[in-house]
Amino acid sequence: MKQVTKGQWCGYDTYILHSRDLEVTLLPRLGNNVISLWDRKEGREVLRRPEEADLDFYLQKPYHFGIPLLIPPGRISKGQFDFEGVHYQFDRNTAGDNHIHGLHRTQPWCVSDIEEDEEGCAVITEFKTPDDPHWMEQLPAPLKFEMTYRLQDASLKQTLKATHLGGERSIPFGIGYHTWFMIDGQPERWSLKLPVEGIYELNDQLLPSGQVLPLGSLDKLNDGFKLQGTNFDTALRIGAKRPAEALLLRDDGYGLRYHTDESLFRHWVIYTKGPADQFLCAEPYTWLPDAPNVSPDPEFTGLLTLAPGQSLELTTSIEMIYPES
Repeated sequence: MKQVTKGQWCGYDTYILHSRDLEVTLLPRLGNNVISLWDRKEGREVLRRPEEADLDFYLQKPYHFGIPLLIPPGRISKGQFDFEGVHYQFDRNTAGDNHIHGLHRTQPWCVSDIEEDEEGCAVITEFKTPDDPHWMEQLPAPLKFEMTYRLQDASLKQTLKATHLGGERSIPFGIGYHTWFMIDGQPERWSLKLPVEGIYELNDQLLPSGQVLPLGSLDKLNDGFKLQGTNFDTALRIGAKRPAEALLLRDDGYGLRYHTDESLFRHWVIYTKGPADQFLCAEPYTWLPDAPNVSPDPEFTGLLTLAPGQSLELTTSIEMIYPES
């Protein structure tokens, strides 16, 4: 069953991509978030799905569910920075009067195309920032975002195309995904393998100092780290010659591979929302939180420059892994 159907969540249209293995529910009109990834083989929810009773909380903090897109990701000190002689001020919306998780929240995206073929199915959506005056107050550059969600068998691929539609200046650019994976209240059964080389030192407001610390006991992430007893809110550096992918596995061999474009995604944040129990957030970032303020070196921070007329394509994928029969 390789098709796209429509549904509803709290009165908003959803688009559901179907394959033999998975059902993926997309909510375009509230931030274009994947709010559900249902594993038909296992009969379980892979992501933290919002219930209809969560609507008010979702509208306030949509990055607490599904696979929310962050533009840009992480915190920015006092919400402000300078770039190429221009001063930017983002909303101060978190503790310490800082900014967190970017300008993208619940803006409505439009579905521009649906594809169904013998291999799988896809939904293509788009959003233009001039349609959001508050976005333009904070980042006054006209941008167009196009997202393609492609489901094939047990794999979901997301491709984001960001285009600078024109204007007088280049802008700093970064994205991330605050992806909420369920571990079902069984952290003792799950392990995380994450190829990384160091930990970013954070201050008491969880802003990077610019220093990279040794992994210490977290060096085990490179081989597989048990989640039992962990409590993560940790920023990690991928480093050179390491794949940008996370492997989340249950003790029976079931799990998933979360793969990103290693030429653009060079940082991970892992977050368990307190002691690991129900969730593990694996968050791939192109730029380090507070990137414009941390260092002028884009090789270190991952800060991208998007010039007028330029486009960038960024790809991530989630592939389910099933135990051998």
